[in-house]
Amino acid sequence: MLRTIALGLMGATALTGAAFAQASGTITVYTSQPTDQMDAVVQAFNQDHPEIEVEIFRSGTTELMSKLQAEFTAGSTPADLVLIADAVAMTQLKNDDRLLPYEDAATDGIPAALIDPDHTFFGTKLLTTGIIYNTDLVTEAPTSWHDLEAPEAAAQTIMPSPLYSGAAVIHVGTIVQQPGLGWEYYETLAENGAVAGQGNGTVLEAVARGEKAYGMIVDFMALNAKKEGSPVDFAFPEEGVSTITQPIAILKDSDNAEAAKVFVDWQLGRAAQEQSVTQGYFPILEGVQQPEGYPDPATLKIMEADPAVMLKEDQAMKQEFSDLFGG
Repeated sequence: MLRTIALGLMGATALTGAAFAQASGTITVYTSQPTDQMDAVVQAFNQDHPEIEVEIFRSGTTELMSKLQAEFTAGSTPADLVLIADAVAMTQLKNDDRLLPYEDAATDGIPAALIDPDHTFFGTKLLTTGIIYNTDLVTEAPTSWHDLEAPEAAAQTIMPSPLYSGAAVIHVGTIVQQPGLGWEYYETLAENGAVAGQGNGTVLEAVARGEKAYGMIVDFMALNAKKEGSPVDFAFPEEGVSTITQPIAILKDSDNAEAAKVFVDWQLGRAAQEQSVTQGYFPILEGVQQPEGYPDPATLKIMEADPAVMLKEDQAMKQEFSDLFGG
């Protein structure tokens, strides 16, 4: 199933309110966003809010969630906020009653589709997963997911694993719900020699170095690498792309919820959106131009998938993927 994404967005509003006047202290963010990007995020946030210190724990979503679950079992976690590329994992945290509703979040200008109906988590940006390819090895750019199925292409294809990457959880969960793709697609890839790495970073390294010719990857990693001179390019397949909104949430047991709310509102505001564009992400606010070389978000074809099905079948999906590709 395909639909055209049209972000009917309004301008963001500035953060206001006396409630945050006394917010200060330290907050800890658990995130899957790359370390260099989070360092820049914290620096920009502290320019606006020097009174709040931000500590970061960064890992792949699956490892991060395992750490959280272990801490919950032990009785507490130092985390105040979670910022991950996996709405399914975030929904699980919500269902487990781990998230703090934030009814007054600064959501003006944020599409309703990116906001949890109960205001427990909020999308902060738009990422898609498509095909990266090495331009020294590939003479004809791929246009379809099916272009990776042929034995000569599959043997040169690497993908991130949903056992490690939240973005891969969304992508695999989306692909297997598509008519004409489904698990048969992954079975063909496995039979013809495709392999799985860990996160998207392993895919980028393998393709940029020429160890593999093709990969499945989130858009900003490939396009940032291209901009920096790596011999890679990125294709948005004609069947569509899977999407990730990188939601943020406050944990219910945060010991500094007021400062955490300030960080959430900042993430949803114009300053953070403009910064995300410089990092290669599609913005979610009208009036903020997408990164140079990116298509208009309104022209993207999005593969639709039911997140409830993804959540219900999460463990079975990971086991099936592991059976095909190891890990």
